[in-house]
Amino acid sequence: MECTVTWTGASGARSGMGFVAETGSGHVVAMDGAPDAANPANGGQNFAARPMELLLAGTGGCTAYDVVLILKRGRHDVKNCTVALKAERADTEPKVFTKIHMQFTVTGKGIPAAAVERAIAMSHEKYCSASIMLSKTAEITTGFDLVEA
Repeated sequence: MECTVTWTGASGARSGMGFVAETGSGHVVAMDGAPDAANPANGGQNFAARPMELLLAGTGGCTAYDVVLILKRGRHDVKNCTVALKAERADTEPKVFTKIHMQFTVTGKGIPAAAVERAIAMSHEKYCSASIMLSKTAEITTGFDLVEA
């Protein structure tokens, strides 16, 4: 896996803390820092998501992918899956994630709650590389709502 991250303020009169990442698969993702009123040259311009937000979003995408795939492989009629993530970070550097809660909402026809619970557990115990890595610094909790389609 490869990725190239380029500072967008590196040339000419541009300043700030914006970056563009080009992934190995050829996709582009913008990132920016939070504005810093005390020292604008050290802050972002709020043009894009923060890098840590993207880390959290990537983790949500990783686990949601697993949950849908596991349920589909179990021949369950999945119509939709969302996961809302809430994270807390350490107060001091490095400001790693210390707590992450993932609340899944799975919509489908006739899906047993036990199947959703199992899919989430399998994702977090075996398949989701991102959440398994983050669990080294963060307490990760999960919950789910099952909606009949």
